[in-house]
Amino acid sequence: MIRTLDQMVERVLSLEKKHRIAVAWAQDKNTINAINKAVANGFTEAILIGKPQEIVNTCKAAGVDSKLFNIVESDDEINASREAVRLAKTGIADIVMKGLVGTDKFLKAVMDKETGLMLPNAILSYVGALEIPAYHKLLFITDPAVIPFPDLEQKISMAGYAIEMAVRFGIKKPRIALIGASEKISHHFQNSVDYSVMCKMAELGQIKNCIMDGPLDLFLACDKKSVEIKGVNTPVNGEADILLFPSLESCNPFYKGLMLFAQGEIAGLIRGTQKPVIVMSRSESEKSKYYCIALSCLMA
Repeated sequence: MIRTLDQMVERVLSLEKKHRIAVAWAQDKNTINAINKAVANGFTEAILIGKPQEIVNTCKAAGVDSKLFNIVESDDEINASREAVRLAKTGIADIVMKGLVGTDKFLKAVMDKETGLMLPNAILSYVGALEIPAYHKLLFITDPAVIPFPDLEQKISMAGYAIEMAVRFGIKKPRIALIGASEKISHHFQNSVDYSVMCKMAELGQIKNCIMDGPLDLFLACDKKSVEIKGVNTPVNGEADILLFPSLESCNPFYKGLMLFAQGEIAGLIRGTQKPVIVMSRSESEKSKYYCIALSCLMA
């Protein structure tokens, strides 16, 4: 079982496979440093799409040899995103990554019905593996980036993507906490009603290969002492592997707060696409971008 993001990188290195990654609007120092590290460690080849001179200048400022990369010229971020997606669609690249381009513009290229990377009838969502010093293992979260207010169908897909990723990390039957403000089901909160349906589906095997409970607050999801104090009978039992949040507005600040104030790091991917798609905030650290690249190679 992989318990840290560094262990995930070790697993990728042990596979001894090299994947081609196309980066849209790539003239970003953190992105270039992360890509350079992945190339140096032998598990990626990189296609950097953007303004060639700016990419070369950024490489020079970072002390990186720009000749290690295949640089493709693009005049703006929208065309750079389309080109990155085209390269993946045609099999020239195995992975697509967002550079300095805005997330909305980048995802528009990914989701284009004719030229994009969406799987047939798939729901696009985001799963991240979060490493927090205060927690004893990786914590998978969904969805901090794509679906503003997921409905029941979308929540079921979110759970499925998170389970798939957790299993790839060696977690045979992940524990999923469906996060709410309290453990009580209330008609005032539609999410808690959806959660009761999902728990029944998991019980019947319609959502497979997991232990699921909710609504649960974060204490019951991730702290065994809180479970004892509250006396709540939950199979998650303070040992959650996956946290499924009711909205982007709750999940996004959760992980960013942990990264800013608690030295957290994240590796995350868009799910529901033909090829792995890396979407990171432009302010994410070089280290997190590197972990995302490694994760994409693990999931490719």
